[in-house]
Amino acid sequence: MKNVLILCTGNSCRSQMAEALWRELGQGEWESYSAGSLPSGYVHPMAIEVMQELDQDLSQNRSKHVDEYLNKTFDLVVTVCDSAKESCPTLAGAQRIEHWPFYDPADAEGSDTEKLMVFRDVRDQIREKIQEFLKAES
Repeated sequence: MKNVLILCTGNSCRSQMAEALWRELGQGEWESYSAGSLPSGYVHPMAIEVMQELDQDLSQNRSKHVDEYLNKTFDLVVTVCDSAKESCPTLAGAQRIEHWPFYDPADAEGSDTEKLMVFRDVRDQIREKIQEFLKAES
């Protein structure tokens, strides 16, 4: 089984959604993990909500620090925000590193309905990118 670590700054939205999506889309061939360089300490409620729409339960997830994974070997490390790319420590166990920047849905403004639309859009962009990657790797 291959291992992927998805990194973001706060590990509250994008990386959490990507971890769950990768686990599903990897169909037992990938184990996915997520972490942050400055963990927020929570998973964003709207990330939980939009992932529940896909029958993915993030409600028991926690925001983790990248240091938890410094001694683990990864086939792939993906940064999903620019600040994580700049601030993450060198992961000696990373075979390959890719940068896939996505807009931070936690920065969305407007009504809750408008914010949820942004979360869904980012979720769907992440899903599409993972699907493209896995297809190219097979």
